[in-house]
Amino acid sequence: MFTDKFARVELAHTPTPLEYLKNLSRKLNGPKIWIKRDDCTGLAMGGNKARQLEYYLGHALQQGADTVLTTGAIQSNHVRMTIAAARKLNLEVEVLIEQQVSGRKVQYYQSGNPFLMQLMGAKIHHHPQGEDEEGADTALFSIAQRLRANGKKPYVIPLSENYQPYGSLGYVDCAVELLKQCNKLSLKADAVVLATGSGATHAGLLTGFRALGYDTPVLGFCTRRDKIAQAQRLLKKSLQVASMIGFDNLISPSDICVDDNMLSPGYGQLTPPLLEAIDLLAQYEGVLLDPTYTGKAMAGMLDLIERKRFCQGQNIIFLHTGGAPALFGYPEILDLQP
Repeated sequence: MFTDKFARVELAHTPTPLEYLKNLSRKLNGPKIWIKRDDCTGLAMGGNKARQLEYYLGHALQQGADTVLTTGAIQSNHVRMTIAAARKLNLEVEVLIEQQVSGRKVQYYQSGNPFLMQLMGAKIHHHPQGEDEEGADTALFSIAQRLRANGKKPYVIPLSENYQPYGSLGYVDCAVELLKQCNKLSLKADAVVLATGSGATHAGLLTGFRALGYDTPVLGFCTRRDKIAQAQRLLKKSLQVASMIGFDNLISPSDICVDDNMLSPGYGQLTPPLLEAIDLLAQYEGVLLDPTYTGKAMAGMLDLIERKRFCQGQNIIFLHTGGAPALFGYPEILDLQP
């Protein structure tokens, strides 16, 4: 539809299910809570990055690439799934791991996503700093330059907001898919809730909704930066995505909904509301949330329900973006359960 002109490879198992969380909705006695299961996209335990990588790697193959480069944190779902996608497409892959979280137990640095990265055989480089997107991208392009000098054809998937957001196109597609599911169920979505980090998923979903003529709020809970910085990032990225699919001035600042109440004390850090959210979904629905993204978004949504921001009878859709492998890097969760 909107994205047909862009190169794409098939990586994700779609459409992903849209499920009603009956037990959780009954317990909270507020809005009806639905979950869009983008943790079920396949590709090395699934997650939202599968949809994004379809467009990044489609573009990479269009450019004749034989090696994929990307960067992310130690427990990066994006890095894990990029490696898996490269393996599936018979591409070489090198990744740059950033030091964004310190002082955790040894499992954080060895289990979960780091274990899977090594299992799939990626060549791993290390970047000593965290929250240094431009520095990490510069390091990636330096590696690419060395590979190019050795006759390789590298393709870089950058981290910072300075580049064309091909990955967001996957969530323009997801918006179309989700609204079709809602229409089939005669379901009016009063809001969609998700974790917002790089902004690629959030921007793509929002842009897809607006391109289809829907004004459904897309509320992102910040996982990396405060709401002012995240709102600026999202507006820029959403306008880029809109332009890519043929719309000018489609997104306005009033479309950008972000909340940083669950951000402190920072990226990848545990908090009581986060632990409660993880425990609640596991115990009531058998759904696994991760400590960095989906757990914080769910904690934020639960807080809004408690404060009556969402009303009884409304339909709230939670976008589950995956990340369960990271749970294995936080063994203390069991000791800290509320």
